[in-house]
Amino acid sequence: MKKWMLAGLLAVFTFTACNAKGDVKVDNTKVETNNNEKKMGTIKITKADFLEKVMNYEANPTEWKYAGDKPCLIDFYADWCGPCKVFAPILEELAAEYGDQIYIYKVDTEKEQELAAAFGIRSIPSLLFVPMEGQPQMSMGAMPKAQLKEAIDKVLLGKE
Repeated sequence: MKKWMLAGLLAVFTFTACNAKGDVKVDNTKVETNNNEKKMGTIKITKADFLEKVMNYEANPTEWKYAGDKPCLIDFYADWCGPCKVFAPILEELAAEYGDQIYIYKVDTEKEQELAAAFGIRSIPSLLFVPMEGQPQMSMGAMPKAQLKEAIDKVLLGKE
C-alpha cells in the first residue's frame, strides 16, 4: 500500500506539462516584504515588450541579439495550467531573491500565441534562459526550486 502511495506522489511531482483548463490568475510585478522593502517580482510581457526588451526577431530573424541589460528567464505559461499555477510562486520567490541580478519575465501563451509559436512552445510551462552572452537555452516543464536556482546561477550568472 505504501509503495502505491509513494508511486502516486512521485507521479504528481513528475507531471510538469499542461493540457487541461482551470482558472487562476498569475500576476505581481512587485513583492512587498515584511520590512516594507520593495523587491522585484516577475514581469508579464507581451510580444511588443519582448521585441523591445528581449529580442526583435522580426527585424533580425537569423541572429540572436539580446536587447536586455541583465540576464533573463522567460516563463511561457497559461492561467489554466495546473503545473504553471504550482510553479508561479517559486518564480515569484526567485524574482525576489535574485532582485536586480536578473529579470524573470512571464509570457501568457493564450494571449501571446504568435510569440509562443515563434519559439516552438508545445508544452507549458517552458522556460527560456537568456544569458547576456551566447545563445538562449530552453527547458520544458517545471522544476524544483533548487534545480532552477542552480540553472540560473550556472546559465544566467556564470557561477559554477
